[in-house]
Amino acid sequence: MDSNIVRLIITGLCLSLAACGGGGGGNGGGGGSDWTPGTFQPSDSFAAQCAAPRSGTNPETGLPYADVQGTTLEENNFLRSWSDETYLWYDEITDQDPAGFNNPLVYFDELRTFDTTTSGADKDKFHFTFDSDEWFQLSQSGVSAGYGAAWIILSQTVPRELVVAYTEPDSPATAPTANLARGARILGVDGVDLPTANSNADIDILNAGLFPAGPGEEHTFVVEDLDAGGNTREISMTSVNVTAAPVQNVKTVASPMGLVGYLLFNDHIATAEEGLVDAVEELAAAGIDELVLDIRYNGGGFLAIASELAYMIAGDAPTAGRTFEAMEFNGKHPATNPVTGQPLAPMPFFSTTRDFSVPAGQPLPTLNLSRVVVLTGPNTCSASEAIMNGLDGVDIEVIQIGGTTCGKPYGFYPTDNCGTTYFTIQFRGINDKGFGDYTDGFSPGIGPTAAVLPGCATLDDFEHALGDPLEQRFQAALLYLENQSCPPASATADAGTDRTSAPLSATDGIMPRTPWRENRILRQDATQP
Repeated sequence: MDSNIVRLIITGLCLSLAACGGGGGGNGGGGGSDWTPGTFQPSDSFAAQCAAPRSGTNPETGLPYADVQGTTLEENNFLRSWSDETYLWYDEITDQDPAGFNNPLVYFDELRTFDTTTSGADKDKFHFTFDSDEWFQLSQSGVSAGYGAAWIILSQTVPRELVVAYTEPDSPATAPTANLARGARILGVDGVDLPTANSNADIDILNAGLFPAGPGEEHTFVVEDLDAGGNTREISMTSVNVTAAPVQNVKTVASPMGLVGYLLFNDHIATAEEGLVDAVEELAAAGIDELVLDIRYNGGGFLAIASELAYMIAGDAPTAGRTFEAMEFNGKHPATNPVTGQPLAPMPFFSTTRDFSVPAGQPLPTLNLSRVVVLTGPNTCSASEAIMNGLDGVDIEVIQIGGTTCGKPYGFYPTDNCGTTYFTIQFRGINDKGFGDYTDGFSPGIGPTAAVLPGCATLDDFEHALGDPLEQRFQAALLYLENQSCPPASATADAGTDRTSAPLSATDGIMPRTPWRENRILRQDATQP
């Protein structure tokens, strides 16, 4: 896992080395820069000129790396020009001398807007970097070091709360020796009490155990399972390279409205294409009448996969010739994509596979539904929000159950230079009706945001398995489908009373995860968005 994001137990979210104070400024950028404020050379003139050139083959292209010997200053100059060319809010960047920074990551963190939205949130909440090899591995297969347990931090301060949100199949977390399941509370790590630890040394131990730096690390955990009567147990897990299963829990539930399909969709990674095709084929064969799409933990990823899923939900009639999402770049590029060089054209609802994990050109199965229920929360972001916005744009009724989404109608093309992949906001996405104003998220039923969909505000329910009809959000979805009503407020506020110890906090919490999972991502191959 990316070391930039794991220190979450007591510290705040840390999305890039520069934001965390990594590296440093000051002179040392590689000599005089001949910097003239407001004057920029083409970024291509600095690309792949590296202080430490790579050798060998680029796994993404299968070709030798283009790196040649260069300097830190040339890497900084690339970032400066590239940001001016493609950053959505390029005119809000304060132009600083690239020779004043001896670390490109620190310089990159300055190449963004620091404005805020009407709610007071950062206008650009997603500006980060990844080691290029790690990014390639993670984006293609979801492989990262860990135990296969997705943690949710319900409270970062004493008394802290951390629980299991879901697990990956065939992982250390689901092995008989650990047997972790949703709702299990982690009370201790390697001898340190998680709720009460307050020394830096103890916090370091907690973070090191919860977020291993690589495979092969063994750590011990004190666990309180659901319905354990207050009893605890100690388990040991060894970290491995876990391959995520982005589509899980595909099932059907009989209801007064007919047969309701359910699927949990956690990641827009390449392997999700095959998983979603298989899931929709299964649900179509079952003849479902309604669909509940659980994206409460889905932060996004490849936008084309979102388009495919939206098409599979709606079918041909409402989507043919319509826009799933149109991209708006900065004012320098009103008609041309600055990354691909192609004329701007909206992304359609893709009706065939795009060669992520299924060979390109195969017809996608469809459910032909006129409405869909989405289960959401603050960890629902970007490409997941694009599904909601894209379907709403072609008059598919989108019913939202859960919490307000993260609010990210923006995206980018990951750009590698000298072994670091840079992520900077390059476009805004709008649907077929021209709507994309949800920077503070989609809200169910009523505010607090300007983008409101019909539905019910309900808390996350860690007392039941995902896909259980008694799980609070799924239960609310079934109720709303039946009579367009929401559960009583008292029911949605009850965060779980079955435990002998203190009930879980009434919050969705924070899911520690790599920041690329909270975005809409396009591939630079213009034929494969």
